Amino acid sequence: MKNQTTITSVLLMSLSDNQNTNYVLFTIFLLIYLMTFLCNFLIILLVVTCAHLHTPMFFFLGNLAFLDMSYSSVTVPRTLCELTTQDWSISLPDCITQIFFVIYFGACEVFLLSSMSYDRYVAICRPLHYSQVMSWGKCTLMVSFVWSTAFFLTIIFTLCLKRLTFCGPNFIHNFFCDLPHLFQISCTDTFINILVLIIVGGVFGIIAFVATFYSYVKIFSTVLSIRTSEGKRKAFSTCTSHLTVVFIFYASITFIYFDPNTSNLLTLNEVVTVIYALITPLLNPLIYSLRSKDLQSALQKALHMLIAHNNGRCS
Repeated sequence: MKNQTTITSVLLMSLSDNQNTNYVLFTIFLLIYLMTFLCNFLIILLVVTCAHLHTPMFFFLGNLAFLDMSYSSVTVPRTLCELTTQDWSISLPDCITQIFFVIYFGACEVFLLSSMSYDRYVAICRPLHYSQVMSWGKCTLMVSFVWSTAFFLTIIFTLCLKRLTFCGPNFIHNFFCDLPHLFQISCTDTFINILVLIIVGGVFGIIAFVATFYSYVKIFSTVLSIRTSEGKRKAFSTCTSHLTVVFIFYASITFIYFDPNTSNLLTLNEVVTVIYALITPLLNPLIYSLRSKDLQSALQKALHMLIAHNNGRCS
């Protein structure tokens, strides 16, 4: 058997070999990251400080905003550094650490979106029992389940990586580390890892997806049974934001983890990966802000208070 050299670092995909292009990408990535952080932080701040936003829907939305901030912070800052230094290498321990948080926050979002769809199901299909079913105790329990279950799954997937050795090629066709790409550079048989990923991740992922899908089947059924068009519009408007976020999330995940067989698909996969890692965390708060009159009202009140406070200081 031919000798194999174990690698200690990997080389990530360079977004561009042109220095001037990298400066442009750095500016774009930085602006998007700052907007992402600001928009999501603003939602968290409004949800915490505005009494009329102390509802289950906005409680879940605050958690989603924190997830988007965290996911973006796992990948983008390092990419910004790489764009300026042109050093796309990353040590294996750092790569595995990045994978841990990418999986963790991704799994959290899967379960959180499922919880949010259940909240919309109760609000539309069982409105008279909403306050009883979606009590603060139950909401806290659901969010605790989201964070703890995602952590449990991530620990399993990460610990399974300890059985692998990596001998190259030491090039990952992505601008951040992810589990499928790490499997490709392993010189150890990854069958067990993939089996664990399919069985454990697949079971929990399917349960979350089915719960989300079932909730919206019941929601659509209830909305269609409403006789007036105005009633249908009002009922459906309460869940369109979440449905849009769910569609973007699952569409991106499905395409990213589809193994492209042609160079054209591979290039498209890179584009979708950039959109998912960079754009989606910014789109989520914008979608909710544009669709939610409660958020818009809270933001307007906060701005008026800020302007009045500044005018008071200046007078």
